[in-house]
Amino acid sequence: MVGEVQFRTGLRPDGLPAALSDPERLAAVAATALLDTGPEEAFEDLASLAARITGAGRAFVTLVDADRSFWKSCIGVNAQALEDRQGPVRESFCYFLVGLEGAPFVIDDVAADPRTRDHPSVGPMQIGAWAGYPLLSPDGHVLGSFCVIDDAPRVWSPHDLTTLATLARSVSAEMHLRQSLTAARAAQRVSADLAHTLQQGMLPPALRPIPGLEVAASYVPASISANKDVEVGGDFYDLFHTRGLQYGAVLGDVCGKGVQAAQVTAMARYTIRADAGDTGSPAELLDRLNTAMLAQRAPRFLTAVYTTFRPTPGGLAGRISLAGHPPALIRRADGRIQQLGAPGSLLGVINDVHLTDVRYRLAPADLLLLYTDGACEARPRPGTPVGQQQPLFGEPELAAALAATHGLDAAVTVKEIGAVLASHHDGWASDDTALLALRVPAIA
Repeated sequence: MVGEVQFRTGLRPDGLPAALSDPERLAAVAATALLDTGPEEAFEDLASLAARITGAGRAFVTLVDADRSFWKSCIGVNAQALEDRQGPVRESFCYFLVGLEGAPFVIDDVAADPRTRDHPSVGPMQIGAWAGYPLLSPDGHVLGSFCVIDDAPRVWSPHDLTTLATLARSVSAEMHLRQSLTAARAAQRVSADLAHTLQQGMLPPALRPIPGLEVAASYVPASISANKDVEVGGDFYDLFHTRGLQYGAVLGDVCGKGVQAAQVTAMARYTIRADAGDTGSPAELLDRLNTAMLAQRAPRFLTAVYTTFRPTPGGLAGRISLAGHPPALIRRADGRIQQLGAPGSLLGVINDVHLTDVRYRLAPADLLLLYTDGACEARPRPGTPVGQQQPLFGEPELAAALAATHGLDAAVTVKEIGAVLASHHDGWASDDTALLALRVPAIA
């Protein structure tokens, strides 16, 4: 028993759970190949999301071996060097999760709870409340924890705990995927061909023509570093007829990469197509997709923008909804750029999402641009010296690039924006980038 917690497998001579030293568990931790490695975007994004949704000040992805805990991600803590991202396992709450063999560990008031009040990390780390879920190997071994920390005592809500459980599964799935890909390095060429095939399957072979409308799209995968395998991305777009004179266009971005991201991408695209004829409300359709993702326990969340529209005598009338996605952009005939869409919840994490329909109209020579965050969060090539780095290519830069295409048709507009993105960081794409443009032709 440690701090009033009883562990089924007993204790080691040092008083910590015996499960910490289980050889099979330690082998599973080593097999992740994540110990003593630096921060990575996939884990940073999931931990940041946990901190934002719960309102906690800190969030961690932690791996635990027999003697130490290692922070693969530590949001809210300034720990850049590897030696600052680890410590004795005795000083980590994570050993509770290992000893509990897969059960969550949630404390509302750490200083008052008999299980934790005498723990050595409470004072130095200013822990008021702690909530963690296990990171599990495919065989069920506890690799570590996905947790959030609040400075003050608080009651963790059911919404907080559901979110943490979902994100912990996503972190575990990311680890499983990396192990699977590492085991397949000898077949890298075959894997690359498979990734290419899967990615192509996520996109329509050609955009269907729509009477009285110009349409164009592009997809550019993230650049691959020399020491990385080719992975299928999670960006997708589609354009299709729904019912009557109504059409739909969707563009989305699944968190992470790999086979699981591809599975979620395929499910999202075909769910939207299957249900699009039943409702004219983009917000309702995205809500249905969220329900489907939760019901199927989708291992990744996604952001998406979906619009329905119909031709009108004066151009085009439509409605649009954003699900955790950047706003769409409208380039008016006179060159003005306008943002379009109300912020909404991302999909695949919580039951009660908040989504809004926004109406819009396009007149002759107006253009609507949908895009993924690869177009508005373009980062420098890794390893570029700080003094030689171009600044982040963000939303203002994207709006300026779109304004510079004033008067161009949809196809040339997409091509020109792609060229601007490519030149900004000398051909390096830090993330997958999808663009989809709809334009009402100018009156001759």
